[in-house]
Amino acid sequence: MANTSVMPDYSRHQKGIIQRYYDNREKIMLERLGTIVTELFLVESDKRREALWKRAKKAMDGLKVPPKLAEHILNGRDAEILARNVRDWERRPPEAN
Repeated sequence: MANTSVMPDYSRHQKGIIQRYYDNREKIMLERLGTIVTELFLVESDKRREALWKRAKKAMDGLKVPPKLAEHILNGRDAEILARNVRDWERRPPEAN
């Protein structure tokens, strides 16, 4: 039986890619949220809108947005409020707030 908990051996190049991802993860999540905000302003389908809010939740979790703030934003379902917060987080990450 193979041990699935053993990490695979990555090449030096692959390790660099993985490291850069984690070094830039916050920026990636902010860009993702910015895209979601844009899509929320343009979306017409309720089903698609709900899917976007689910993606927004995952991105906020990835940014470590304080749970009460994330809950407030998600409960309001207001793209403008999300947009303002994303703009603020670009200046100062949510963990620092």
